Amino acid sequence: MRGLSIWHIIVLAILCAILVIPMAKIMNRAGWSGWLALIYPIPIAGLILLWVFAFTRWPALDTPSN
Repeated sequence: MRGLSIWHIIVLAILCAILVIPMAKIMNRAGWSGWLALIYPIPIAGLILLWVFAFTRWPALDTPSN
């Protein structure tokens, strides 16, 4: 069995970008740091982040809109 080839790494990076970029935009709109989206592709940590994000108060809802 061979190790990871360069194509595996490229495909993995593209898939991570497909997950992380939209998640970062959603988190920014909700008032959270977009950097937290880097945790999202990590299997267990991403699931925990999703649950925390879904059930905590969003800082963007606390600020009055213009």
